[in-house]
Amino acid sequence: MSAGSVTTAAPIAVMGYTILEQGLADLEGTFARVAEIGYLGVETYGLVEEYGPERVRAAADSAGLAITSAHTPFPAGASADRILDTAEALGSGTLVWSMEREEFDSPAAIAAGVRRVNEAAENAAERGLTIAYHNHFAEFANAFDGRQAYDLLLELLDPRVVIELDAYWARMGGADPAEVLTRLGDRARLVHIKDGPAVSYEDDVMVPIGAGAMDWERILTAPSGLRWHIVELERLSVDTIDALEQSYRHLVGAGLSTGRTE
Repeated sequence: MSAGSVTTAAPIAVMGYTILEQGLADLEGTFARVAEIGYLGVETYGLVEEYGPERVRAAADSAGLAITSAHTPFPAGASADRILDTAEALGSGTLVWSMEREEFDSPAAIAAGVRRVNEAAENAAERGLTIAYHNHFAEFANAFDGRQAYDLLLELLDPRVVIELDAYWARMGGADPAEVLTRLGDRARLVHIKDGPAVSYEDDVMVPIGAGAMDWERILTAPSGLRWHIVELERLSVDTIDALEQSYRHLVGAGLSTGRTE
């Protein structure tokens, strides 16, 4: 763990996928409602493609929401400049994406996938931007000669690539999210916070934070470099805004995250 790792409560944000349906119906109103609950930031997903980066940035500014990061494909290959241009117009300094599940089927597949990520890191660095890697479950579930696929990934990634840990999917892959965050230290900058039964990667229905199987107190107080706590509620069977309110009350009320209203 790096000496600079911290355990102080990070500010709370919403992942854009959580509010995608609402945002496609009313971008400005949805951002305003999220801020009214007390959230301080948003990680964009999907809305930029619909409205354009300038309008999304203006809506976030108007609501008083920081753009924590943009969930967007790695800027590599022929589309690199377009993706980076969009990120700059959006005002996002960090671009987050994942490798595909099948890219963790073998060490050779991991190495091939990482080349794309590292190309993206180089392209982003030329613009003063940062790439973050977001996991699903295969990174932790797969192992080769006793070595976890995630460890192989980290070993090969350009050191400029920071980490967004999806703690729920890490647990579904058999990992201990608190241990992973501690091991990552300062490299862990963002965390996706979701909750549910933690039984099935394919079928789990999520619940408001604090109502599921995840031990968020232990996870979020692990030493790390986290700058943002990003709530992502997918596959919900309850109202999204109500779930965001309950999640906010749990995380901020327990002192695990900081919000607009303490």
